[in-house]
Amino acid sequence: MAMAVRNILDMKQPGEETKEEEKVIVEVDANDVNPKQQQSAYKWWAEMVVYSIFVLSSQTIGTLLGRLYFSQGGKSKWMATLVQSAGFPILIPFLFISSSSSSSSSTTPATTNPSLRVLAPLYTVLGLFGAGICMMYSVGLMYLPLTTYSLICASQLGFNAVFSFFLNAQNFTPYIVNSLVLLTLSATILVFGSGEGPANSSHKKYVAGFLSTVAASAGAALQMSLSQLAFHRIFKRKETFRLIVEMLICGSIVGSVVTLVGLFASGEWRGLREEMNGFGLGRVSYVMNLVGTAVAWQVFAVGSLGLIFKVSSLFSNVIAILGLPIPPVMAVFIFKDKMSGVKVISLLLALWGFVSYVYQHYLDDMKAKAGQKEQQSTQVSEAALIQRI
Repeated sequence: MAMAVRNILDMKQPGEETKEEEKVIVEVDANDVNPKQQQSAYKWWAEMVVYSIFVLSSQTIGTLLGRLYFSQGGKSKWMATLVQSAGFPILIPFLFISSSSSSSSSTTPATTNPSLRVLAPLYTVLGLFGAGICMMYSVGLMYLPLTTYSLICASQLGFNAVFSFFLNAQNFTPYIVNSLVLLTLSATILVFGSGEGPANSSHKKYVAGFLSTVAASAGAALQMSLSQLAFHRIFKRKETFRLIVEMLICGSIVGSVVTLVGLFASGEWRGLREEMNGFGLGRVSYVMNLVGTAVAWQVFAVGSLGLIFKVSSLFSNVIAILGLPIPPVMAVFIFKDKMSGVKVISLLLALWGFVSYVYQHYLDDMKAKAGQKEQQSTQVSEAALIQRI
């Protein structure tokens, strides 16, 4: 009898049970808001903003300076290629800064770095690949109007989606497929509907520039997917700024050496002094143009690799494509390029494809957030059940 009375007294009223569950939920929600997690999230977003600014600003500056080089009398494709990789010395101080800061603040056990037998072939391949891509981009800038060149570069997002499907396990969705089709159409109609090029460019040179730019876009997309694959398969450590700098310096050294060999083997080095003296804006502007181009593309490479390591190669490409409309608009005023109806249609198709791809990322983000909320609610229910027991 006493036991029964005690059990009755221990039983909870419905209102009391609800209050205890609410208390547990509040405690769990309070525990979910971790200051360290918030700080990490803020740091992640800050890095994304910085890397995105690097990509957008330096891509615009590098493209405009590259076109300015050819429009003012520059003729050396090898020199235009060399400056895209020769700016790596500006990154060397950051290599030592990041090394000292990581050694002083590291609290986790260090992981084993890949051996030289693995890194040497990797950096050699990336450097050679990068040199070839820069050469094809230089041919495109030399023979194409900047508006046409920039619109063709939008096809890089489509190529990257294909390579990411096979190399990075990227899934195809209707919106991504729609984006690929639109970007492909955007680049394709230019070769049939736009015959004008620079003043001294023939139709054959226009086609050569078109094909070179398409090939460069495909190569750049493949290089970005390979970089993401190498990071996950070879560099089995947390992404750091030092790793980005290491990859850029080593790859740029290989690319610069190969380009220098091509510069001297082709004989173009003999005409560099005459080219500098005959540059339309003067000798000082010639040197400043080359230096500015070199710095701009190194900053672009830092931002691009940073976005690859923090998110994915596809996301890095999306940010780059976002900035592509800027050079064509500025080229209309700076280089007097014509914005024909075909180019306007191509630009609209490229923007439509970009929006389609961004919308797919928005859906993926919403799905991920819904999954996190469902997981948190499950944890809350389990905690409440344990509290009642």
